[in-house]
Amino acid sequence: MKTLTIKPESETEFFNRGRVIAKLADAGSTLPEHCVISFDDPSELLKLLSTTRLALIKTIKEQPGSITQLAGRVHRHRSAVKRDVDELEKLGIVTVESKNLPGQGRIKEVRAGAKTFRLEAELA
Repeated sequence: MKTLTIKPESETEFFNRGRVIAKLADAGSTLPEHCVISFDDPSELLKLLSTTRLALIKTIKEQPGSITQLAGRVHRHRSAVKRDVDELEKLGIVTVESKNLPGQGRIKEVRAGAKTFRLEAELA
């Protein structure tokens, strides 16, 4: 996925966007290479994207790594980073993939779920 947009969005906007994508699919057209994660309540978006989680996402984008490596880079406890990664993975913001290390076993590597992240907010 190239771009992931995270934003507040009304139910009407959500379904309108879905209809547009469905029409493109029905017509056999190319679908957009971006994904939208939307929240009907902006406060839920703010809970998800805390300052520490934004710093973690930035760190993962700069250099993927294991939970332990990421925890060291952001100077946080491993268990706290693991909880944040689990939440971000549920939404597709990050991916966690098992990776073989020659002669050293396996690690779970955390990577960004998109090349570009776009945050949108609007106060009316």
